[in-house]
Amino acid sequence: MTSHLVLGAGPVGTALALRLAQAGRPVAVVTRSGGGPEHPRVERIVLDATDATALAEAARGADVLYNCANPGSYATWERGWPPLAAAALHAAETSGAVLVTLSNLYGYGPLKRPMTRDLPLAASDHKGRLRARLWEEALAAHRAGRVRVTEARASDYIGPSVPASHGLLPMYAAATLAGKPATVMADPDQPHTWTAVDDVVSTLIALGADDRAWGSPWLVPSNPPATVREVLRELGTRAGTGEPRLRRMPRGVLKAGGLVVPLLREALGVMYQFDRPFVADAAETSNVFDVRPTPWGDVLDATATVWRARAVA
Repeated sequence: MTSHLVLGAGPVGTALALRLAQAGRPVAVVTRSGGGPEHPRVERIVLDATDATALAEAARGADVLYNCANPGSYATWERGWPPLAAAALHAAETSGAVLVTLSNLYGYGPLKRPMTRDLPLAASDHKGRLRARLWEEALAAHRAGRVRVTEARASDYIGPSVPASHGLLPMYAAATLAGKPATVMADPDQPHTWTAVDDVVSTLIALGADDRAWGSPWLVPSNPPATVREVLRELGTRAGTGEPRLRRMPRGVLKAGGLVVPLLREALGVMYQFDRPFVADAAETSNVFDVRPTPWGDVLDATATVWRARAVA
């Protein structure tokens, strides 16, 4: 019988399913394609997770449902996220499973101080307002006694399994680790929190297993902030590619591109995260659940090897 149901087989969903399976727990992974890790304790289910009825059937008997799915690019969030979140909430309610949703920090909006989980949600663009609204809907269901929910909020991912298409840092690294200049969209010298995929997984598992987590959001413990330039430099040192060469794209050029390229237009809405310090303080998560970030050197060692090989392939 499946005790853990994972939606999505991206970097986090895949790593989560493997961690659970290796710990001896039966896991099912839901994707449209039937993807996911190969392991004797992992069942791969072909299913559209926005189909509330089918997802509820798949969740029957599950103890924890982890929503690690992503409905696509920024441009599709408004139409992709609401049915996915609603189906996951329905599946958790009908099955009795705890719903653990993987989220981000967009809902807090621009801040002049480090983010903590209890800060009000004051998003400045539609993507952050959407994620905030979905959390409020889940929280309302929790408070009504219909379901048990919690949410893990992570910053930008770092780790060997993160594809070049999943964020600005791996995109820049695809150039610098190939020995080429990288064009950056914002100030590369602002402190920024980076979250290791393995630490996201540790947090998700902890939140699903501990009733102290339910009814609240929690930030994923991460290492001290580092600038884009510092991370690329440290990756380059490990990969033997030397100092990164960075060229900053003028904001006017980025805005002009946003008029015709939807992805650039959506990126502008969250560029504040790189124009100023973007720092998350997850000390409370560490204190309550004893989840600690992976040592930064270990994260960089593992990441540099894989990202360098990918850059020159």
